[in-house]
Amino acid sequence: MFAKTNMSFGVNEVLLASVLGAVVFSVVAAQPLVIVGVTGPITVFNYTVYDIITPQGTNYFSFMCWIGLWSLIMHWILAITNACNALTYVTRFPCDIFGFYVAAIYLQKGVQVLTRQWKADGESAYLAIMIALLVLMVAYGCGVVGHSNLFQRHFRKFIEDYGTPLTVIFFTGFVHIGKMRGVDLLTLPISKAFYPTTDRSWFIHFWDINVGDVFLAIPFAILLTILFYFDHNVSSLMAQGTEFPLRKPAGFHWDLFLLGLTTGVAGLLGIPFPNGLIPQAPFHTQALCVTRTVSDDDEEHKGHTRRVTDHVVEQRVSNLAQGLLTLGTMTGPLLIVIHLIPQGVLAGLFFVMGVQALEANGITLKLIFLAKDASLTPRSDPLKSIDRRGAIWAFVLLELVGFGATFAITQTIAAIGFPVFILLLVPLRTWVLPRWFKASELAVLDGPTASPFTMESVGGNFGEVVEADTSGTEGAAGEEDAVLDESDEAERGEAGAGRKRMTGNGEQGQGAVRRASFRGEEGIELESLPLKRG
Repeated sequence: MFAKTNMSFGVNEVLLASVLGAVVFSVVAAQPLVIVGVTGPITVFNYTVYDIITPQGTNYFSFMCWIGLWSLIMHWILAITNACNALTYVTRFPCDIFGFYVAAIYLQKGVQVLTRQWKADGESAYLAIMIALLVLMVAYGCGVVGHSNLFQRHFRKFIEDYGTPLTVIFFTGFVHIGKMRGVDLLTLPISKAFYPTTDRSWFIHFWDINVGDVFLAIPFAILLTILFYFDHNVSSLMAQGTEFPLRKPAGFHWDLFLLGLTTGVAGLLGIPFPNGLIPQAPFHTQALCVTRTVSDDDEEHKGHTRRVTDHVVEQRVSNLAQGLLTLGTMTGPLLIVIHLIPQGVLAGLFFVMGVQALEANGITLKLIFLAKDASLTPRSDPLKSIDRRGAIWAFVLLELVGFGATFAITQTIAAIGFPVFILLLVPLRTWVLPRWFKASELAVLDGPTASPFTMESVGGNFGEVVEADTSGTEGAAGEEDAVLDESDEAERGEAGAGRKRMTGNGEQGQGAVRRASFRGEEGIELESLPLKRG
């Protein structure tokens, strides 16, 4: 973004945007677990607007400010009219496609950073590529260690949580060892402490623009609002996913209102518009999970133990702390340290984020399942319950086509319209896919992004009908125990939870689905909901 906007947005602008989002959402948001910052899609949006507007002689910052102000109004209209109720139709299908797209953007940005190294000599480019690959391998290895049974659990957790930043620090110094010291590597460009990158003030003179350009900003603001409506809410849904047993309710409408506020303020300050980050938002929630040891009943690991999520430490401190620490990096001494980071290390960091996002993506998991030997795949895998293997291939192919269309448009001057492609995935899933796939297949291939508890404020998940439980104590014994086991798995985040469906006639995907409720000794609350799949 720095290079493609002619130094309009530099390190300080990105840092300040991250601070703005972190402070506002950690202090007053309904869901402070969502990490807010500058995302890959907004980077594409910013430099695409630059390519369209600057040849016309329009002031870029003033135009972006009006985009932010118009978008503020649109966000507030959506929030006041409860437009987030439409999130009830958002399932894993569009979320996985969008997550796959974000991962591809990270990987692409890493490659673009490396291609700029050829402006220097060949030695610099070669070393930058090697450093980027080493950063990727070491940081990824830290994640592997974190999920292995090597060393003590606390050490593994430390390596998993802090392996990536420690890798960046190590390789920033590593390039100064031996003969590498003589290689002129490109580093991150910086400006003065707490000053914009270009020669301007922090407050944008939004009145220095033609009246026609003020109204020309409206369609751009509409596209930005569509992008943020989907991107931020998907980040929020993933941070409150079914694998996280959260106790505190969501507040999508209020958070969208706040997002409009930060968008308008960012426009006035001349900084990138911040919104929810993928995959950082769900990673933040995952880092706050408290686990416990249980016996493993899986057919492959009987007699062993494993750790499952017991609860999540829901608080505002961690998000606020990282925001304030980010503000500290805008000081002179720390900016000098940031200036020491080679761009090759930054490219490696982009690769790490892209690979991590791909690794946890539903599309990737389905592709891995299809690549496995069917005879050696455990029967406990939910995808094994699908009789038609071709249905899995067809579903994955549709997801890849959706990703390909979205990614392809961002490589053209029409990239400004990519939010529309993303939004169209929702009606495609709601009204088209049920005609092509059986309900039982969609129950496994797709599913709700967040739990019924999280989605309660927007009317519940698509296809689920919430009713009062008037059945009393009928049929308590055997049925209750079975359903409690399923609900417990869902709340603990165990594999396959949320994919299984129990029905009155014993058939999958039809009839009423009964979920029991209790408050166990650990204090975990489960809801009593008869649910119906549409």
